[in-house]
Amino acid sequence: MSKAFTREPDADDANDADDGRQPDLALPAGTRNYITPGGMQRLRDELAWLLGVHRPNVTAVVAWAAGNGDRSENADYQYGKRRLREIDRRIRFLTRRLDLAEVVDPAAPRAAAQAQQVFFGATVTYEDEAGAASTVTIVGVDEVDLARRHVSWVSPLARALMKAHTGDTVVLHSPGGTGELTVTAVRYGPVAVAEFVPVPTSFEASAAAGRGQG
Repeated sequence: MSKAFTREPDADDANDADDGRQPDLALPAGTRNYITPGGMQRLRDELAWLLGVHRPNVTAVVAWAAGNGDRSENADYQYGKRRLREIDRRIRFLTRRLDLAEVVDPAAPRAAAQAQQVFFGATVTYEDEAGAASTVTIVGVDEVDLARRHVSWVSPLARALMKAHTGDTVVLHSPGGTGELTVTAVRYGPVAVAEFVPVPTSFEASAAAGRGQG
């Protein structure tokens, strides 16, 4: 799918789920939601799990808890309702992100000149002023993975590197100060994105145990 970004993120874009994910980054107004094929699949997998497994499970728990006395003093019921609101917020967020996504495949063939220039999906090796080398891959805002050195295309580092050629020196403006970086290598290829792994909450497990004893 390929659609232009037409509105700014609203309050529902904030991710306050308790599943350990990093906070979601907002897209700059008027831009497109560039994403790699792997990142697109990850969002699709998460949405399918939320709709087909997680939300139905939590809904069942809430229905069970509703029959266990005064709802105003029923911790399982109150938590379950709050969790449903969080799930629905995440579903709306993922649906918007997918609707506005434009997939860019870093492994797609490109002209020789572009193959040595930094664009979305590039894996870039650079040296700082002290000669220390680092390598990053520029990905979508929903694909940031610091362990893999995947940085968002809206980050200060990616913005500084964007459109540079091998051998160019660029200026990085960041909260930590200003410095120069020299691009030593640019390459394109498949970007490995961590697969989505469902993480049911402990609430579901404990509630399921309680229902089994009931």
